[in-house]
Amino acid sequence: MTPSRSAIVTGGARGIGRGCALALARQGFDIALVDLLSKEMDRTRGEIEALGRHALCFEADTSDFARARQVVAEIQTAFGRIDFLLNNAGKAQPKGILDIAEDEYDRTIAINLKSCFNYIHAAAPLMLAQGGGRIASISSLNALSGGVTAAVSRFAYATAKAGILGMTRALAKELGPTILINAVCPGLIETELAKNHVIIERGAQLAREGIALGRVGKVDDVAQLVVFLATSEPCFITGQHFVVDGFQYHV
Repeated sequence: MTPSRSAIVTGGARGIGRGCALALARQGFDIALVDLLSKEMDRTRGEIEALGRHALCFEADTSDFARARQVVAEIQTAFGRIDFLLNNAGKAQPKGILDIAEDEYDRTIAINLKSCFNYIHAAAPLMLAQGGGRIASISSLNALSGGVTAAVSRFAYATAKAGILGMTRALAKELGPTILINAVCPGLIETELAKNHVIIERGAQLAREGIALGRVGKVDDVAQLVVFLATSEPCFITGQHFVVDGFQYHV
């Protein structure tokens, strides 16, 4: 019998994180969810357990370095190993350079970029000690494009998401060959966050005018790539970023 594998999903309560957590559970992973949205996180835990997998919930601000170390240690104790880390926690920032305050910029960087450092810093030593592991971090198409007119894509958000790509390339060199680390850059994906920012209302127009595949992306489009990065054997891929946008060529 194949031993159970375990995964940490930050920002796993809803949206892309929830979809990836469920997809990983279907592949036999026990899941540890890390989020501040306790009600939504409990719902996702129930869905994971309905798939026959173990699930843990940790209410935590992912930008908190000390809390990250505590959470990862508790997950290691509970599951015995950590096979996959998905850094998914993120925060929109609609303000431009002329409007944003220093604390708003700092918070955007902390949630979108520093949180990745926090959880990699905590999990990587454990993965190295157990002989291997994999990490994926959710960046954004905006890391490559500099952002568009949508509310989540102004410069601070794009800056943080671009930082994930540099971190991924550098850590692939530091942690290889034992740990594989890659990044995923979603384009316009239909999630609760996107709906809250009225992005999906523009979806039909975007599909006609600027997405080659003619539709807005779904959470499962991202989740299937994340599952591949977590499970593919053999895997000769590290330090890379993968764009999931249906070829969003004019937005």
